Amino acid sequence: MTDQPAAAGPPLPQGPPSTRIDKWLWAVRLVKTRSDAAQACRGGHVRVNDKPAKPAAAVSAGDEVRVRLHGTTRVVEVAHVIEKRVGAPIAQRCYVDNTPEPTVAAPPQAFAAPPRRDRGTGRPTKRDRWQLERLRREGPF
Repeated sequence: MTDQPAAAGPPLPQGPPSTRIDKWLWAVRLVKTRSDAAQACRGGHVRVNDKPAKPAAAVSAGDEVRVRLHGTTRVVEVAHVIEKRVGAPIAQRCYVDNTPEPTVAAPPQAFAAPPRRDRGTGRPTKRDRWQLERLRREGPF
């Protein structure tokens, strides 16, 4: 029997003690291309240890990385530093995902349709207009 758990998979590739943040984001497959990673850094969407990161910022094991992409913020902790892109199962073992669960927003309220007037009934009276304005202001509930 081996000391490693069966879910560990193949060994992680050797990497340097630190590397550029744009290379690491691309290598662990958090972004599609390295230029996307650099653009996200330049746009202020990447933070390393709660500080804004430029593309050349160094990242090492134990650092916390926050990346805002496509309207969601991912919070990951660097577990292993790699520079070359690897397969998805190995890449997922190079970081610990600490992203909080998305909060569930309240479902949108269903508004009742405004009352319809029959054709040919003429102009609304002053009382009808007041009621319509009150509905528009306060809503049906």
